[in-house]
Amino acid sequence: MNSKVTAETISALYQQESRRVLATLIRLLGDFELAEEALQEAFASALQQWPVDGLPEQPRAWLVSTGRFKAIDKIRQQQTQRKYQQQWLFEQDEDSEAFQADEANHQNWQDDELRLIFTCCHPALSTEAQIALTLREICGLTTEQIAKAFLTNPVTIAQRIVRAKNKIRDAAIPYEIPVPEQLPERLDAVLKVIYLLFNEGYSQSSGDQLLCAELCAQAIRLGYLLLELQTDSETMGLLALLLLQESRRHARINQQGDLILLADQDRSLWDPTLIQQGVQLVERSLTGRRIGPYGLQAAIAALHAESPTAASTDWPQIVALYDVLYRFEASPVVLLNRAVAISMAQGPAVALPLLLALEQSGELSQYHLLDAALADIHHKLGLTQQARFYYQQALSKTSQQAEQRFLQKRLENLC
Repeated sequence: MNSKVTAETISALYQQESRRVLATLIRLLGDFELAEEALQEAFASALQQWPVDGLPEQPRAWLVSTGRFKAIDKIRQQQTQRKYQQQWLFEQDEDSEAFQADEANHQNWQDDELRLIFTCCHPALSTEAQIALTLREICGLTTEQIAKAFLTNPVTIAQRIVRAKNKIRDAAIPYEIPVPEQLPERLDAVLKVIYLLFNEGYSQSSGDQLLCAELCAQAIRLGYLLLELQTDSETMGLLALLLLQESRRHARINQQGDLILLADQDRSLWDPTLIQQGVQLVERSLTGRRIGPYGLQAAIAALHAESPTAASTDWPQIVALYDVLYRFEASPVVLLNRAVAISMAQGPAVALPLLLALEQSGELSQYHLLDAALADIHHKLGLTQQARFYYQQALSKTSQQAEQRFLQKRLENLC
């Protein structure tokens, strides 16, 4: 026992473990709302007890156990739900010995997040509901953050999440990993949410900190679990992409937390072990039976990772890979990234019409990175007034403070 437990220690543990504790509580309690309340009560108890009693040897096990019994107490107190109370409590009492064994062997809980993702991504739910629910329950994003990602209002997102939870409850959707025969039809949705989970950690949508190492680590861990479950080329591609992106984490920000662009990063800070693992997975992915968007994105990331300097990057090959990627994923973001690659391969004058066409389409009207790219291209072409306009536009469209500081510096350097 460690008697020096502060509120800051518990807050840090909440950031690291709360989503994993929640996933296990949902499995044990079978109810999203009950599990969320149990999670909060468990951490409230920790704030009261740990500074006095010390940190438990297994904090996550303590939190799960405390949350579970808090939920049982709550059900016992709900006198208006006698029938449900009696049935549920009987099941809990019958399962008490099994839970104690589960608690003692808490290593088995590592699959709970994966089970929860498959539940949130059940085909009975719409794609929008799957993503919103997963971002809320797995990533722990607020409804406001999710609304920003969907370019919609928080009320719509909140209603979508509530309906999804009700659907899971009313349809008795099982909290489990599907049998192997069902995995192929469920895999793409799960890959997408793991990808979104990593992206939120790699570049947080709001707040002062650009990176969240815990979310990135969580996504990578789930990627490994999924690969063990299904050795699929796109699963390998996704995991490769995450590892290659993660390899640059320590070079992406300076000591003040400010953003450093890829071209300006100190490549000696890149993690060679993660790069090696990522490149090996890329090679396996591209020789698999199905080549998809994650494998192609990983191949692009591998070209960056294997370039000793920014100047030696094989930009023509990257452009060619974006051409193939667009056939799989015809999104405006792919076109934006392709245009940036073309600017590096063929010059800013060639890329400018492509970016202006994207702006005119309106599909990325709220996406600050398009404005940032337009500002950069105009600056390189010596068009300072237009560059200033687009930097100001980009600034108005992001609430991420590290990005705001970066854009503000770029704007000031134009003067």
